[in-house]
Amino acid sequence: MNSSSNRTALVTGGSRGIGAATAIRLAQDGVDVALTYVQDEAGAQAVVRKIEGYGRRAVALRADAADAASPATAVHDAADALGRLDILVNNAGIGVLGPITSLTDADIDRVLAVNVRAVFLACRAAAGRMSDGGRIISVGTALSRYTGGPGGTLYAMSKSALAGLTKPLARELGPRGITVNLIQPGPVDTDLNPADGPFAAGQRGATALERFGTTDEVASLIAYLASEDAAYITGTEVAVDGGHAA
Repeated sequence: MNSSSNRTALVTGGSRGIGAATAIRLAQDGVDVALTYVQDEAGAQAVVRKIEGYGRRAVALRADAADAASPATAVHDAADALGRLDILVNNAGIGVLGPITSLTDADIDRVLAVNVRAVFLACRAAAGRMSDGGRIISVGTALSRYTGGPGGTLYAMSKSALAGLTKPLARELGPRGITVNLIQPGPVDTDLNPADGPFAAGQRGATALERFGTTDEVASLIAYLASEDAAYITGTEVAVDGGHAA
């Protein structure tokens, strides 16, 4: 992989899980990183210390993606703190699961605000601050590519919107050499969906590899798409799902 030295990134939802693994992996590749968090300040600061341990600059920004003003503010604060913005990783997201008849208006509003509106607003702000040759990578879900279990309608719908954002935005920003891609993770071992949790057996059995993925495996794909080596990959969806959709 070509060096990413002197590049900067914003990773939303970077205090734990895929976001934390991504922030750390980018730092290992020579990227200075800003990350957002909502409540887990201790986790965010732990990630900052790990990034600094690799000799890179790091900043943790408190930002609630459900707040309409927050995504753009995070982009501008990250660019100001690090001096520029080369990479945006839209990782922050929430899931509210349950039968469609049980979902409240508040559930719907918050999921769409975080998983759809916040991503769009961050991309809009980044388009104005990002250097030519930049990278935008969003984290979706394999549940938007095949029929998942009952109760996933709202979450899958919200994440499916990211494909509709990725492709035309890649066309729009392509003349500037900015790539826009979407990754679709399958079951990944995180605090919210542990590999030994009550719903893990069915997810594990549905993959070709018969196991959960790790956050580091997902982060490695994001790091590749953020690298110079991936300059000719844009407007696409890349599954990292252990063969769940095979």
